[in-house]
Amino acid sequence: MFEIKLDKQPEHFLSKCENKVFERISEKLEILKQNPVPHDAKRVLGYELPTFRIRIGKHRALYRVNYEEKRIIVVKIDKRDKVYD
Repeated sequence: MFEIKLDKQPEHFLSKCENKVFERISEKLEILKQNPVPHDAKRVLGYELPTFRIRIGKHRALYRVNYEEKRIIVVKIDKRDKVYD
């Protein structure tokens, strides 16, 4: 089972978002603990390290997987039109 760590931006985003959005994102991140790259995850180009994204309604979560440490680092969470900036 993988451990999930959040960078500063995802922590800030989750602290400001409404409860329904928080719950949906939390549920999706819990799924990543069992399967770090589910079938609906896509690889995001333009990053130095392999970075994946998952869809959560209108929001996207960008994350990296460290298999050696069994850790998932969530790099960014935001709405679809802002997350890739």
